[in-house]
Amino acid sequence: MAEEKKRLIIIDSNSVIHRAFHALPPLTTKTGEVVNAVYGFLLVLLKAIREFRPDCIVATFDLPAPTFRHKKFKKYKAKRPPAPPELYNQIPKVKEILKAFNISIFEKEGFEADDIIGTISQQFSRKQIIPKAEVIILSGDLDVLQLVDKKTKAYILRKGVKDTVLYDEKLVKEKYDGLVPGQLDDFKALRGDPSDNIPGVRGIGEKTAIQLIKQFNTLENIYSALEQKEAKINESLRLKLEQQKEQAFFSKELVQIRRDAPIDFNLKECQWGEYDKEKVIEILKDLEFYSLIPRLPSDDDQIENHYSEEVKKEKKIKKTEEKHKNNLRLW
Repeated sequence: MAEEKKRLIIIDSNSVIHRAFHALPPLTTKTGEVVNAVYGFLLVLLKAIREFRPDCIVATFDLPAPTFRHKKFKKYKAKRPPAPPELYNQIPKVKEILKAFNISIFEKEGFEADDIIGTISQQFSRKQIIPKAEVIILSGDLDVLQLVDKKTKAYILRKGVKDTVLYDEKLVKEKYDGLVPGQLDDFKALRGDPSDNIPGVRGIGEKTAIQLIKQFNTLENIYSALEQKEAKINESLRLKLEQQKEQAFFSKELVQIRRDAPIDFNLKECQWGEYDKEKVIEILKDLEFYSLIPRLPSDDDQIENHYSEEVKKEKKIKKTEEKHKNNLRLW
């Protein structure tokens, strides 16, 4: 029988919270507290746990302090409107629930959640403590697709909090017309990223950027070919690239997800399984999320995650036998 994969789920928490806040109506408790983002976040988390049956879960967060990208480029994300306080006020409640679930939280001043995700994903793969290990990045942001590889997939919220897509290398390649995940930073270095105010090379759109990367593989190869007069590029495009070389490489530096954030990641402390169920139920009742209580992972769900199929069948048989015995006693 094929060996089951062991999985680590990494939650891009701010991204999921933002998506939930804008996707759901402004749910409020009887006291008037807005809790729609918390509710949506939990819907996504519980769905992912049921679907992937992870062995480890961690949650990453952005901090309000400027990151190294903001320090290098003051206009970074400058066009994004500030999130309303009704959204920010829900983040502490999400953290409270994660702690009750015994899910480790990672955040680091000067770095974005994406950089922490990239760092944890790489450390998890390098350690290779668990054979056939797989990382699932849970996010509402396509930026994390550059982290997808043979051991890493991205579970992206496509629309709202229920419509999701699990991106592997093949699906990323289909989405970007043949580009592989490792080329997406080169692609954005040329095309730019309006959502983050990344300039890219002015005058180069998505189609041209894809063509260039497919032709030369990397940004570095493009400029190496230009310098050696080997690039088969029309004069107009050549001028754009040559005149904006510095801007292209600066853009790549901004969009590239770091994998060396200074965090203390300990796999043993991130095991998913035992959690304070009573505490979680207490929080859910306080938030009036009564419908989510039956969806909480049961003790059997947590235990069976580490069992083979044969053991699961044996447990099921024993439960059936015990039920019959109880029925006989009643009779």
